[in-house]
Amino acid sequence: MTARVFIDGAAGTTGLEILERLAPRSEFELIVLDDVQRKSADARRDAYHAADFAVLCLPDDAAIEAVALAEGAKVRIVDASSAHRVAPGWTYGFPEITGREKIANAARVSNPGCYPTGFIALLAPLIRNGLLPADWPYVCHAVSGYSGGGKALIARFEDDTDIAYRDYGLALGHKHVPEMQRYAELGHEPVFAPAVIPAHRGMVVEVPLHLSMMERAAPVDGLRQCLQLFYQSSEVVTLHADTPDELLLRRSAEQSDRLDLYVFGARDGKQARLVAVLDNLGKGASGAAVQNLNLMAGLPETAGLSL
Repeated sequence: MTARVFIDGAAGTTGLEILERLAPRSEFELIVLDDVQRKSADARRDAYHAADFAVLCLPDDAAIEAVALAEGAKVRIVDASSAHRVAPGWTYGFPEITGREKIANAARVSNPGCYPTGFIALLAPLIRNGLLPADWPYVCHAVSGYSGGGKALIARFEDDTDIAYRDYGLALGHKHVPEMQRYAELGHEPVFAPAVIPAHRGMVVEVPLHLSMMERAAPVDGLRQCLQLFYQSSEVVTLHADTPDELLLRRSAEQSDRLDLYVFGARDGKQARLVAVLDNLGKGASGAAVQNLNLMAGLPETAGLSL
């Protein structure tokens, strides 16, 4: 049976990619509003009440308003904004961490943030299994392509081609921190240091570790083995056994829904670097939304994904 899907915010970067992924699939019928209708609360409300599933690709405040418009409808929602990631009644849409069955049965699913996807994927399995301490003051360094910042940042980077690196979030308290702490199961807020580079897409997320200073920490091989076992059934997440000399983001990178993890260790075992590489618009946004939608619709998890 064909499921009707309404993408609210289909004109944005994430919404456009989800639209492109779903349009050729016979399992879904898209409810599309024209330029006038998509600005009409009544038209959007009607779309929510006609749809089986809705995907919110909106700013946070608009996503909250959209959920209110959908009140009373049977529509099941995937929210790609950060508005509901730690909100009561919402299921965190990270199948590999939350559990596929929970997402499949959920009425309200909140997509993870792009940076938190890498951070949580690296730390959550290790902390759950007692291989790293939950009460350690973790730090997350990360760089992303500029497309993750939305239309304004895309325009800035494309207009000012002299920008080589943009450090931001310098006042701390970034909106991603609450979900990073909650779903990695940390006792303290991590220090989050994000930056943007002049590439359209791509992301590297890193967690450096002083293993020798931790009272409870497994050796590097133990960390690597835990992650390998945790993700062994995933078609999306891969723990790489190799330790290359460098990891690159390329400006020519194409769409990808993979999440590649690495564990690098010092020869003396005292330090380690946990690294995640992903597409901020793939597993970090539109790919994750499609993965969640597949599960909620009872379809193969990776249908329509680029792996």
